Amino acid sequence: MTSAFDPYVLGGKRLANRIAMAPMTRSRAAVPGAIPTEMTATYYAQRAGAGLIITEGIQPSVVGQGYTNTPGLHSAEQVAAWRTVTDAVHAEGGVIFAQLMHVGRIGHAGVLPEGLVPVAPSAVAAAGQIFTYEGMQDFTPPKELTEDEITATIGDFADAARNAIAAGFDGVEIHGANGYLIQQFLSTSANRRTDGWGGSIEGRIRFGVEVATAVAGAIGGERVGFRISPHNTHNDIAEDDVEQMYGALIARLAPLGLVYLHVMESDHRDLTGRLRKEWPTTLILNPFTGGTPTGPQELALIEDGTADIIAFGAMFLANPDLPARLAAGGPFNAPDFSAAFGGDHRGYIDYPALS
Repeated sequence: MTSAFDPYVLGGKRLANRIAMAPMTRSRAAVPGAIPTEMTATYYAQRAGAGLIITEGIQPSVVGQGYTNTPGLHSAEQVAAWRTVTDAVHAEGGVIFAQLMHVGRIGHAGVLPEGLVPVAPSAVAAAGQIFTYEGMQDFTPPKELTEDEITATIGDFADAARNAIAAGFDGVEIHGANGYLIQQFLSTSANRRTDGWGGSIEGRIRFGVEVATAVAGAIGGERVGFRISPHNTHNDIAEDDVEQMYGALIARLAPLGLVYLHVMESDHRDLTGRLRKEWPTTLILNPFTGGTPTGPQELALIEDGTADIIAFGAMFLANPDLPARLAAGGPFNAPDFSAAFGGDHRGYIDYPALS
C-alpha cells in the first residue's frame, strides 16, 4: 500500500516523502525592495524535511503586491536574495517551488508605489479590508485591465518564473485560488467583462490558461504547478457553473504538461474525485477539514488514492519537523492562532487560514 512516507518523483525531482508544505503568506520581506531576508532562509531550511515546500505568495510584478512586506521576483536584488533561501533548502536535501501570486484587486494603493492602484479584470471593488502601513483600510477600487495590460501581466508571470529558476527554485506554482487575480477572472462577480476575457466559461478561464501556457513555455511544464480553490468564496469571490468551469479549466490545462494540480478543497470531495480522474499528472490536495488544521488522519487520502501528495499548512508553522513527527505519530505542537492573528499589528504574521 502506498504511504505518505514513500518517496515520490515530481518532474524529475525525487521527493523524500509525499508531504508538502502549503503556501502561506508571511509578510516578513524587507522594505524597500520586497526582498526576502536571512530569516526567510532559516524558516524554509527548518522545514526542508517536507517532500515539497511551496513558498509564501511572491508577487510577479510591483502592482501584483497586496499585503505589506511580501516578497517579489521581479528585480535582480530579489533574485539574489531568493538564491540564499533555495541554497539553504537544498543544503538540507529539500525541494522548493516558488508560488507566483498576483493579488489583483485584493490590495490598497497605500501599499504600492505612488501613482499605482490595484488592477483587476473589472473595476469592481472587493468587500472587506486589508492591513496597510497606516492600519486597516477598505480595499482600493481597482483599475480594469486593458487587453494590452492583460498581455503584459501574462508576461510578468513568465518573467517571474524565469527569475525563479535563476534564483535556484526547483519550479513554480501559479496561484489561481483564494480570490486573487486568476480566480477574479474566473469569478462572475469580479469579472464583468464582455470581451474575450470574460462572459462565457471559455472567456473566464482564458487568463489562467494563458498564464499557464506562458509560464510553461518559459521554464517547461515539468517545473510548473497550478493551484485552484473551487467553491472557495474567500476575498469576496462568487463563481457560477463551478463544476463546468473547473472541468473546462482542467481540460485546457491538461495538454500543457504541468507537473501538478494543487487543489485547495472546499466541502466538495466529489469534485476532488472528478478532478483526480481528469487530471493527467500529480494531484496535490490541501484537504477540507472543517476549519481545523490538516492532521495525521488526512494521510489516509494518499493511501486510498484520493491524492498523490497532501499539503499541510498551519501544522508546519508549529512543527518545522512535521514529517518526522507524522511518521512517529507525534507529539505535535498546536498552532497558536491567537498569537498569529491577535498579536503583531505590523502584519508580520503567517496566515494559516490561507493554506
